[in-house]
Amino acid sequence: MGRFIFKRAASLVLTLFAASFLVFAVTEFSPSNVARKTLGPFALQSQVDILYQKLGLHDPLAVRYSRWLGVLLGLKADPLQDPALGLQFKDPRGDKYFGNFGYSTLYKAPVNDVIWGRLKATAALAGIAFALIVPLSLVLGVLAGMREGSGLDRTISIFGIVATSVPEFASGVFLVALFVVGLGWLPGTSPLDAGSGWPIWTQMVLPVAVLVLYDSGYVVRMVRGSMAEVMNKPYIRTAILKGLPMREVVVRHAVRNAMIAPFTVILLQINFLISGVVVTEMVFAYPGFGRMILDASLFGDIALIEAATLIALTIAILTQLVSDVGYAFLNPQIRLA
Repeated sequence: MGRFIFKRAASLVLTLFAASFLVFAVTEFSPSNVARKTLGPFALQSQVDILYQKLGLHDPLAVRYSRWLGVLLGLKADPLQDPALGLQFKDPRGDKYFGNFGYSTLYKAPVNDVIWGRLKATAALAGIAFALIVPLSLVLGVLAGMREGSGLDRTISIFGIVATSVPEFASGVFLVALFVVGLGWLPGTSPLDAGSGWPIWTQMVLPVAVLVLYDSGYVVRMVRGSMAEVMNKPYIRTAILKGLPMREVVVRHAVRNAMIAPFTVILLQINFLISGVVVTEMVFAYPGFGRMILDASLFGDIALIEAATLIALTIAILTQLVSDVGYAFLNPQIRLA
């Protein structure tokens, strides 16, 4: 098992380096001068020219990438903090430290002062939603798969299809119309501001509800399909014919095997809940990671876009590693592969 984990971890680290190179290359070759994009549209041309020379943008792409990676890993000083540029970019951590993502031209602050607060807000939203999605999906999926073709199965299947088919913005508008405009029970926006007149927990209800409805429908269908397939296996029929109680058959024999296929799908929802919640955060004005990515893209904040992309990739890679290890525990044949 240790060798299996090491091989998976090494492969995923290489994937992260390759992905970081692609992210850097895309931002480098996108329209407009890189120095101009880094400094923003209001920087002086003299500042742009100095930064162009400072970044060595006339050098080959591989050389520029190595310098950028050196700043990120804390091996080289951040050129944006050079006093010769006259930008007054200052980072309280210094100009050379591990994880230096640079300076955000949108928020006029170091990227690390912006991105982690937004990521924390989205992590809170994602954590609550995930804690509700997993048990709800498992219970409904198992109940539907146990009795394939029954009325309960059809009802749960219809719920899954409808929940997945309705876009997030549509379900968000519907919930706002019902609970905000109609009943007046909840706030229509979620700025996470205690001084807005609504407690913080009430501001989380509608965004969480939208994510749970949208995401659980897909997971329910996956669990249901896997459970229905397992319930038709010969060893399940044998256990039933031997007179074992249905509860014992389901809990001890069916559920574990039925979770092998959906396990990876369930963990992959973490990626969606962290970096794919742009629509939900925009609908409810939630100050999270997804909304920040959209704002940075519209403004052209190159440093913030690169940092957000790398963090999203890291989360996806770590989730995949956990998924691979968990899959190996559920399916012993994988450990010997």
